[in-house]
Amino acid sequence: MKTRITEMFGIQYPIIQGGLAYLGYAELAAAVSNAGGLGQITAATLRTPKNLRNEIHKVRKLTNKPFGVNFAIARYNGEYEELLEVAIEEKVPVISITGGNPQPVLERLKGENIKTFVLVSGVRHAQKAEQLGADALIAVGQEGGGHLGRDDIGTMVLIPRIVDHVSIPVLAAGGIGDGRGLLAAFSLGAEGIVMGTRFIATKECVHAHNEYKDALVQAQETDTVIIKKSLGAPGRVLQSDYALDIIEHEHQGATYEDLKDMISGKTNCRYIYDGHEEEGFGWAGQVIGLINNVPTVQELFDEMILTAENGLSRIGNIVGEQVRS
Repeated sequence: MKTRITEMFGIQYPIIQGGLAYLGYAELAAAVSNAGGLGQITAATLRTPKNLRNEIHKVRKLTNKPFGVNFAIARYNGEYEELLEVAIEEKVPVISITGGNPQPVLERLKGENIKTFVLVSGVRHAQKAEQLGADALIAVGQEGGGHLGRDDIGTMVLIPRIVDHVSIPVLAAGGIGDGRGLLAAFSLGAEGIVMGTRFIATKECVHAHNEYKDALVQAQETDTVIIKKSLGAPGRVLQSDYALDIIEHEHQGATYEDLKDMISGKTNCRYIYDGHEEEGFGWAGQVIGLINNVPTVQELFDEMILTAENGLSRIGNIVGEQVRS
């Protein structure tokens, strides 16, 4: 496949692994890159410069392909500079910026030979990120898992809206988990995709508990809910008694201080690491309705590419019939 994304990042397929807080480690990132996409490790999860440097070295032992480091700005409370310097010193090929104002990171990276992409959920933010110097954008629709935009715009509308208002490449995210989604993203004007939830349900996502992976396989597209909407930071999670309890507290007027223990990274990890659904929550997008197995990353890529090729052939036949008639 050839798009501006594959050429920019030096990858075979324009399929990017999302940052995946607490799950974006070397094993998964390397597997995605080795399969022809772009894997990422997550700086916020690693916390210290030493840990980040070690994880970068681990990725490079597992793959000689390009990979990225995700910086979820909001998770650092502004204290990410040392981690960013490690990524620069290690000359990582790609840095993605999510969950906050990308300007300080983009300004620091000017003059460095590092490509950047920025997560956005609306036209205004997309235009601003382009003006600040982002090389590409991730446009995430409200179907996605994890933190989302506040405007509840679906992927089908969001992608062409943003594509029409920027000149840099756009990656589609939110509700994409197979070759049909990849092909649809191309049709909407995107030049690649970002998947998060789908990559959790793979064998190389070794830090995710089997209970979490099994839940992603068993659940339907209706089995997610939005938490933290009242706090201005909506995020989509698997529906559970724990998640519904968070929402009930929100309906009762709970503040961030009231909820901070319930929505912390620690409670997220109690479920995704330890499998304790009653003690925590797990991020998940509506794409769970399309997940029915836990393959290797390579198997997932093989299936996606075959499905996309079959879908393209089907579309060609349909369009061909219209032209002939």
